[in-house]
This record gives sequence, structure tokens and C-alpha cells, in this order.
Amino acid sequence: MIVLIRNAAVYQPEYAGKKDILILGDKIAAVEENIKAEFSGTISVEEIDGTGLLAVPGFVDSHEHIMGGGGEGGFMTRTPEAMLTDLTLNGITTVVGCIGTDGVTRDMAALLAKAHGLEEEGITTYVYTGSYQVPVHTLTGSLMKDIMLLDKVIGAGEIAISDHRSSQPTYEEFVRIVSDVRVGGMLSGKAGVVNIHLGDSPRLMDLIWRTVKETEIPFTQFLPTHVNRNEALFQSCMEFAKEGGVIDFTGNEEIDYWESICDEVRVCKGIRRLLEAGVSKDNFTVSSDGQGSLPVFNSRGEFQGIGVGKASCLLKEVKECVTREDIPLEIALRAVTSNPARILKLKKKGHILPDYHGDICLLREKDFSLHTVIAKGQVMVREGEAVVKGTFEKQGKKTGGK
Repeated sequence: MIVLIRNAAVYQPEYAGKKDILILGDKIAAVEENIKAEFSGTISVEEIDGTGLLAVPGFVDSHEHIMGGGGEGGFMTRTPEAMLTDLTLNGITTVVGCIGTDGVTRDMAALLAKAHGLEEEGITTYVYTGSYQVPVHTLTGSLMKDIMLLDKVIGAGEIAISDHRSSQPTYEEFVRIVSDVRVGGMLSGKAGVVNIHLGDSPRLMDLIWRTVKETEIPFTQFLPTHVNRNEALFQSCMEFAKEGGVIDFTGNEEIDYWESICDEVRVCKGIRRLLEAGVSKDNFTVSSDGQGSLPVFNSRGEFQGIGVGKASCLLKEVKECVTREDIPLEIALRAVTSNPARILKLKKKGHILPDYHGDICLLREKDFSLHTVIAKGQVMVREGEAVVKGTFEKQGKKTGGK
């Protein structure tokens, strides 16, 4: 397949002007003005008019429960696994899968199988080894072996701290996990990042702070997530980012509801605060926590049941950064493209540049709505509809595949 996008406003994620983009196979071949290319009649070429469209890198979701999550309220509260269109219809072309609270009925073998299935359907997948629990439940019996010998494993997570559902790891246990993951990453050329689930305990990031102060392990070995859970936690995480650490916001489709019942920090407001505090635009990411479980309360604060996290929040958060906080689009995009790709050492991801993977989203300039999604050179969504075996499926409709 050859794809040629004409006259789109290209964000690499830095703005590069109006350009044509040529994709050959699964790679970007050229990003230039007025590309001239001739192909024989036997070669399939799809030409897309990019007039009025923004070409941005495909989104990298660094924290998604691809085989479902939840279960904290009993078996009936287990959440469903992610289907391909849960991702592609929301601009996600690369996803990192993880296990949450339930590391018993959901294990590494099942996570890897799900990741391979999504890869075969057309997107790029990676996983973290482990779950909330300590000792960490691995596939090979060793953190270092999982990272070094399993191609898709790029780190460990999500390890839970400061949460009543965690294993309440000691400092020594925590440091050993981070050390093994770091060395495993070094030996295999991978990121070796530990994805840390932060709960709402007053202990906040104590284990992480103690580790970087008392050992030689650098700030960059951690990717703490849910940093916008509450104001106190966010302030601690903002200090961590000022020191050079990277922090991960959790997107939220229902933030208006949550702001009414708690002090969760809206993603766009949090990013604005980071920038005003002098935090580098390279030191934050946004992930979806998609398919994870979310408690639902009524107006009196009474528990009503379990909801499900949505991958659609990534595009929504990018829009809000621009429209609510006047954050430049190229900075907002970094949080879901080049920043997670760099932090997780995902080669050839996160940019629209020659020799990078052909992962591109076309957004309508007028409202940032999704028009086209291309993953590894294949058109997965066309004019807001998923491509399914030569037909189309309306955006938002649940499916069992493409």
C-alpha cells in the first residue's frame, strides 16, 4: 500500500507548515511540499486530500488495560477488554498494555496474547510485566528475564503504592524492583521504566522520593501515573517533574462530573500549571487508563457502581489544552506522541518524519475531530469511520475487530 497525503498542515509534533506526506509500506518516505511521484498501474495508491486537515503523529497510549481491568467490587465488576476500534477510532496507533488490581485471573500470558492479537490487527503494541502486586507476577519468573527475553515487555507495572489495594511494599522491596527493571532495560536496550500506580494515601510519592534521594537510581526510571488524582498528589508530582522526573496524567472523559465531587486536577489545567512552573515540555505525558474501572457516585457521594475508562479521552484532552487553556497544539500533542515514545524508547514512533512508522492522524482543523487514522501505513479509519474488510463502521459503534 502507498498512501499520499496532500496539502495538510503537518505537526511533527512541531508545526512544519503545509506539506505532502508519502507513506511507502509501513514507513514515512517523505514529508515535503508538492511531492511528485509516479507508480506503475499495478501498484495501489491511496491519495488523501489534506486541505483543511491537521496531520499529527498517531497517539501513543502508555497505560491501557487492553484485556480489561476492575473486579474490585466482585466478579461482576470486571471490565471488558479493548477492541481494535476502541483504539483506532480515537487516534491511538501504539498502545502499552498493563494489568491492574487483578493479577490472578489476568496474567502475563493473557496480556501478551492480547497484545499480539491487536498487533496482528494492525497497530503497534507493548506491555508492562506485573500488576499492582509485589512480589511482581512475571511470565518467566524473573523481572529481568521478562524484560530481556520478551520483545513486547518494555518495563514493569503498574506497581501500586499509596493505595489500600497495593501490596504495601517495603522500601527494600520497592528499590529491588526498580533496580532489576533498570538493569534489565540497560541489557536489552529498552526503557526499563517502572509504571507506578499512585493512590490517594497521604503518603503520596514517599517511596519514589526516598528511592531517588537514597540510591543512584535516576528520576527518569519512574513513570508515576494518575498524578492528577487530587491536588495534594499533583503538587508532589509537580515538584518531582521540576527535578527532572516524568509524570503521567490520566485523561478523563467525565471530568466535569469528577470536578463536582472531588479535587481531581483537570488535565489541561495541570499542564498549564506545569508550564508556568517551568517544567520542561518533555516531562509529562497523558494516558487513558482505558478499560480500567472507575467508581460512580451520585450527587450525595453515595457509591452507585463501576464505570469504564475510555481511550477517547486522549483526543479530548488535546482539544481542551488548546481550547480551554490556550496551550499551543504542538505542546499538547507532545503529551500523547513524542514524549511517551521517547520516555519508553519506542523506536520510530511519535513523529512525522522520514523513516518513522506511518502512524498518522488527520484531524479536522475547525474542531479537531478525527478524520483519518493510518497505522503502520494502513488506513484504519477513513472520514471518521473504521475500515472493516472493505466496508465502514460508524464511529463509536462497538465491534469485535476492525
